[in-house]
Amino acid sequence: MSAAPQIRIRDLSMSYGESLVLERVNLEVEQGAFCTIVGASGCGKSTFLRLLLSQETPTRGAIELNGTPIPPEPTPDRGIVFQRYSVFPHLSVEDNLIMASEFEASRWTGRLFGQDRKAAREMVSETLEKIGLAPARKRYPAQLSGGMQQRLAIAQALLKKPDILLLDEPFGALDPGIRADMHELLLGLWEELSMTVFMVTHDINEAFKLGTRMLVFDKLRHDPHAPDAFGATVTYDLPLTNDRESSRPSLDELLPSRPNP
Repeated sequence: MSAAPQIRIRDLSMSYGESLVLERVNLEVEQGAFCTIVGASGCGKSTFLRLLLSQETPTRGAIELNGTPIPPEPTPDRGIVFQRYSVFPHLSVEDNLIMASEFEASRWTGRLFGQDRKAAREMVSETLEKIGLAPARKRYPAQLSGGMQQRLAIAQALLKKPDILLLDEPFGALDPGIRADMHELLLGLWEELSMTVFMVTHDINEAFKLGTRMLVFDKLRHDPHAPDAFGATVTYDLPLTNDRESSRPSLDELLPSRPNP
């Protein structure tokens, strides 16, 4: 008997006013999957991540997490990393992470004291070692390379020890060499921490390299006279094997032009 899915999405739709972004999304995702998400710009990929994080509430349908409705607000078990990272420029790498721990643990005062602060520093040190930023712990964000800044953003998400990690084009601004290093880092963390990962990317090669499963978002129906009348859904759900070099389609092949109804 197979285990119940960690995430179950049923008949999900999302609209903003008259604009329908997502419609009829149905999906089941098991614990530990690495789902890469591709599709044309504006087809709702980032909206889908915000729904998984509870930054947005679906217009219709339901999202279940471990068999129960997803919490209505973001929770520590769901972490997110954006392409544009947000850090305090006047704080060092270490203090940025300490600050994040303090706000998470003590929402009223934003400060930790005594043993709590010591425990937070130990957790930060462990995370810096894991993410490869320990030598840069006293540097300020402006002194970091793009890859190191993105490592800091990932470290902020990992401090909460999430079961689910959401990534919105996290490596899009990095050059190819640094991006390759970040791929190895992310795969290592995913395997070590047994997280479920959803990662939006415009790079089809990146999607194949990293994912165990690729979700393609596109519209099944198009109306040139009312472009917002229909939303995107998961048009392809492709399991990915270790042999990811063979029969690798292009994004154009996965997003074929369709005739209007």
